[in-house]
Amino acid sequence: MASTTQPPIYDRDGDQLMQEVASVTEHIVLVPDALPTKLPDLTPRLRIMWGQHLLDDLVAGRYRSLVCAVNAQDNSHGIISQVAAFLPTSQWDAKSITEYARNFDNKGGKAKVLKYDMDAVEVLAIMRPTGEDRLTLSDLASAMRIVVEMIQRKPERIPSASVSFLEARANLLVDDRGQPPTFESVLRVMNESGYTGDVYPSPGMWRSGSTALFARYPFSPSLEARRSGGY
Repeated sequence: MASTTQPPIYDRDGDQLMQEVASVTEHIVLVPDALPTKLPDLTPRLRIMWGQHLLDDLVAGRYRSLVCAVNAQDNSHGIISQVAAFLPTSQWDAKSITEYARNFDNKGGKAKVLKYDMDAVEVLAIMRPTGEDRLTLSDLASAMRIVVEMIQRKPERIPSASVSFLEARANLLVDDRGQPPTFESVLRVMNESGYTGDVYPSPGMWRSGSTALFARYPFSPSLEARRSGGY
């Protein structure tokens, strides 16, 4: 008979000690959207990489492509330049990344997707429309459709990871009202575009201990039921 006892997480008294830590430090709370079953769920989903470190995972070779943002002014503080600096065979740096992006400036009025081949990782970088100082959800939607087509045409770009585009400084993402969108809105745009890679939350979202979090999108139907007044 299978045991119904919950397995301990840590050796020795680690479980008790970490319960004490969870009550006083920054933390997140993950809840399952469904219990595992004997049949696989084939619904296309985004995995949300709560608690994982994107740069570490890229350098470790866990992904073949990265979706992030780029601009034609300054990328010295962006993830794209960090990746270029730490991939040993990359020949890109912050200066050359920006210079390359400038070649696509002043051409058209829509968001573009630029390719940066960094050997171990191909960066699919979304650049906001020329003349705009912010990236909108509409820009992200049109660009993500291009990203999905690029991945479908070149399957070796899988597995793929994406930033959440939230909390950015140089490449600020806003909704139709000019305000920072919810994480759910960003995930919806990605999902509707057909993207099925992993998404890394922004650092600020690691401090969401008061909110129960799902590890996949689309979220559990229970969330919508609660929003509609049900349980």
